[in-house]
Amino acid sequence: MDQIDISLLQILQEDARITVSDLSKRLSLSRPSITERLHRLQEKGIIEGFSARVSPAAIGRNTLLIIQITDLKVPASQWEKMITLEKDVLECHRVTGHIGYIIKAAVSGMDGLRDLVDRLMNYSNHVNTSIVLTSPVGYRPILPNQETDSAG
Repeated sequence: MDQIDISLLQILQEDARITVSDLSKRLSLSRPSITERLHRLQEKGIIEGFSARVSPAAIGRNTLLIIQITDLKVPASQWEKMITLEKDVLECHRVTGHIGYIIKAAVSGMDGLRDLVDRLMNYSNHVNTSIVLTSPVGYRPILPNQETDSAG
């Protein structure tokens, strides 16, 4: 990846709806060149897809949660199959350490929180929830490290 690819990733993460023409102007490259770079970044798996960021609060899910799951009652494969179907869950990560999984979820108030915890307790002996008060870094574009390689 060169600096143009990195700039392309930065721009797309700020506004994935930008047109190829606008990308072409901003990066001073031809439209075919931009299109080729986009395809290459997708083929390499660097760009996984394009999506919209939706505000959970704006659609009635005003309570954002971080949930720690430990001591599963079922095999991990069964848990992971179930959690992919849980619509309140935004993210689920299997992690190292004494906690097995960390979940990010969005629910509608305390009733939604209680319902989600009740469902999760069917699969785990320990469900620890934290309500997110603020998110100083709610989203940040991710770019490769820009350390220069002295070999070229």
